[in-house]
Amino acid sequence: KFLRLLGDALSWKSDRLALALFAHVATPQIPLTTDPNTFFFFLDHLDKEPPFRIEEDTTWDTNLELGLHWGIRMIEGDEEIHGKSPNAKMFLVLSDGELWSGEVQKALEESKARNIPVFVVGVGTLAGGRMPAFYGPDGEEIKDPDVPLSSRLDRPSLQQIPYEGGGQYFEPDRDADLRIANALIDAGKRMAPSITISNESEQLYWYFLTGAAGLLLFA
Repeated sequence: KFLRLLGDALSWKSDRLALALFAHVATPQIPLTTDPNTFFFFLDHLDKEPPFRIEEDTTWDTNLELGLHWGIRMIEGDEEIHGKSPNAKMFLVLSDGELWSGEVQKALEESKARNIPVFVVGVGTLAGGRMPAFYGPDGEEIKDPDVPLSSRLDRPSLQQIPYEGGGQYFEPDRDADLRIANALIDAGKRMAPSITISNESEQLYWYFLTGAAGLLLFA
């Protein structure tokens, strides 16, 4: 629901968005795109089945390192094809923050080195709740007998991520979803390099304008 609202708030003219999902493994889903239909099409099918073959690996931990790693690889792949974009770059992590795995600090340092701040939206509640059920090809619910299928918001660990990653922390239950979406978009605009006109360019502008006026009078 929040991702759909964020998509509605984007201009999609110069704004681009990519999407990768991660648990114990990570799977890039959408490359950087200005096409909202691609983004919304994926969201429409996300609740039908998981993007992972969880019948083969039912580990439910959250490998943030791998998630950020794939985010960086997706940016690099786009730059190889289209060149560097003038847009600011930022990561948005949606997670409950439980069961971190991987070298989170290493991933944050790599993001900071590339000037990509990490923003976080914490999902879930402090009391916790049951995770959505997923079913295998045989129709039986997939469970990990060693890990209960519940989710609890781990606020302290989530708040540490943007603190070290140069971003900001939000919670849909505490902040209005639209306000969060607008804050994220505004942050991206503030980070984008401003375009300035040099004195030489300004002088050329007036020369051309004067020349155009002279041609008009001549005509």
